[in-house]
Amino acid sequence: MASQEIETLASALAKLPGLGPRSARRAVLWLVKRRETSLLQVLEALTTVRDRLAECDICGNVDTQNPCGICADPRRDVKQICVVEDVADLWALDRAKLFSGTYHVLGGRLSALDGVRPEDLTIDALVGRVAAGGVDEVVLAMNATLEGQTTAHYIAEKLENYPVRITQLAHGLPVGGELDYLDEGTLAQALRARRPVG
Repeated sequence: MASQEIETLASALAKLPGLGPRSARRAVLWLVKRRETSLLQVLEALTTVRDRLAECDICGNVDTQNPCGICADPRRDVKQICVVEDVADLWALDRAKLFSGTYHVLGGRLSALDGVRPEDLTIDALVGRVAAGGVDEVVLAMNATLEGQTTAHYIAEKLENYPVRITQLAHGLPVGGELDYLDEGTLAQALRARRPVG
């Protein structure tokens, strides 16, 4: 039987996605055995991220700088904005290195069942970015779920009076699939085959 402090650590780790109680205990044992090297590195990394964590004022990405590294990158095409539901989707798309524009994180998707309304998301901020000018294309990269598609159609309606091309990822994405769980090949095909909305 481990001490209460070790059990508390295992319980905290077990709350992370993909880790259950057994995996969390294994991780704790691994860290304890390497407390002079790995445990200290993990503690320092967690402390640094905790102290420097920021949400980008432009796109909503999570980074250790504001604006985030993507928005601050002069090589990015600011004429293209890829709209995603959450930061995990942004990271999945950007990891594929297929989109050279900027992003906009909505912070979720419309859902009457969950009580998520348009004002609960950053849709107005997106409209503001487009209204400011200089944007040629808005790529709607919502997950291929009913709520994701409802959100995409709502955004397309909000942007229809602006001189901007509105596209969405091709339906090669599996229905019910989430961007964060897709491989780069599927993401590449979906980005290449994006098409106008409507």
